[in-house]
Amino acid sequence: MHPNQIYRQNPRKANLAFARERGFGMLSVNGDNGPLAAHVPFVLSPEGDTLDIHLVRSNPIVGALKAPMPALVAVIGADGYVSPDWYGMEDQVPTWNYVAVHLRGRLEPLPAEALRSQIDRLSELFETRLAPKKPWRSHKMTEEVLARMMRAIVPLRLTIDSVDGTWKLSQNKPEPARLGAAEGVLAGTPGQETAALAALMRSPPW
Repeated sequence: MHPNQIYRQNPRKANLAFARERGFGMLSVNGDNGPLAAHVPFVLSPEGDTLDIHLVRSNPIVGALKAPMPALVAVIGADGYVSPDWYGMEDQVPTWNYVAVHLRGRLEPLPAEALRSQIDRLSELFETRLAPKKPWRSHKMTEEVLARMMRAIVPLRLTIDSVDGTWKLSQNKPEPARLGAAEGVLAGTPGQETAALAALMRSPPW
């Protein structure tokens, strides 16, 4: 997380809402030979205290998970380069604006029988966003094929101990400078989802 507290004012509820909406992040743990990472879709519990994922059985994180262990899920949102020319102020420097939420806690395997419901909850989360398309359901698969696929993956749960968010949106600048930077970002800049970033810079969520 960015050390400047001005970028870290959003409450836990807002950070969890952002992570829940994204539904995708980078899981990281410390392995025997260094950091291990996997990019995973996930489902947050309604209370925001647990996060469920699954990994292919051959993933190194599964091999390292001999007992519950500390883990981090980093959820990254819109980001983009900000040119100092856009502020309309002297003596500014380039920077990069972004949104990120870190979920830290204890990672552990779930019983194999938890996998089917986890898969169904995960697919439902994203299939409902595709309306009016009729949602895909796991029962569309033959039980034999589904069982074979499920044997290759392992359900995991992160019990969340802390939630931290960085919303770096030029809020350390005067409003005209922030809005000027938002216009520059919207016009086209290196980064991802720059339209969403510009919208956040125009109307920060606080």
